[in-house]
Amino acid sequence: MRSSDHRSDPRAGARTRALARRLGPRRALALVLLVGLAVVLAASSWASGVYVAVTDDESVALLDEPTLRLATQVRSPGLDDAVTAWTTAAGVWGLPALALVVVVVLALRDRSWLPVVLGLAAGGGSVLMTLVGKELVGRDRPPLSDAVPPYETSASFPSGHTLNATVVVGIVAWLLVQRQTRRCLRVLTVASSALLALSIGLSRVYLGHHWLTDVLAGWLLAAAWLTVVVVAHRTWLLGREAADEPSP
Repeated sequence: MRSSDHRSDPRAGARTRALARRLGPRRALALVLLVGLAVVLAASSWASGVYVAVTDDESVALLDEPTLRLATQVRSPGLDDAVTAWTTAAGVWGLPALALVVVVVLALRDRSWLPVVLGLAAGGGSVLMTLVGKELVGRDRPPLSDAVPPYETSASFPSGHTLNATVVVGIVAWLLVQRQTRRCLRVLTVASSALLALSIGLSRVYLGHHWLTDVLAGWLLAAAWLTVVVVAHRTWLLGREAADEPSP
């Protein structure tokens, strides 16, 4: 991995190097992840409260009913089967299994556990955010009469499929981009990952398994947690440089 890929603002780098000299790269990485997770969970709790208040006023929720009606109007048996197969394959087991293979291969190639650590941290944090959000809001899913089987019964907010899948494809894309030297490959990786996350979220609305605002929340929470994981990774990289530098 080229050092130019992760160099940032000199002042931020100096602060990170100072932190790494005191804690070491691994402890600095753990600290950023833990503090970031606490901040994101706190923000999720706050956002959940705001969400409940707003939907009670029937403001944001105005997006939900029209979108669901549009989904029911464009459905067909063949398309229903295809979208169900896609959202199932990209759900609880499919994408996480693929991501695990990718991070293990990268770890073996780099002879470093860091890709696995980042992958597990990203996935674990997204699952925790999903559980917290569902517990705090407890929103009902769209009526079963408007949904495509098989039906789901857990709370609707946020969309767990959307949140977890977006985080998984996001962290894999980040790890791959760091190792790609050609601009076209980087653009292709980022665009493919974005389209993948977009398609999974929209599939949940199409099938009537989630309201649109559940999916929007999943994307936003995923972006927030991915930002934390990326910052933690960059902190580790700068910290490793600091650890290799002689003390002044």
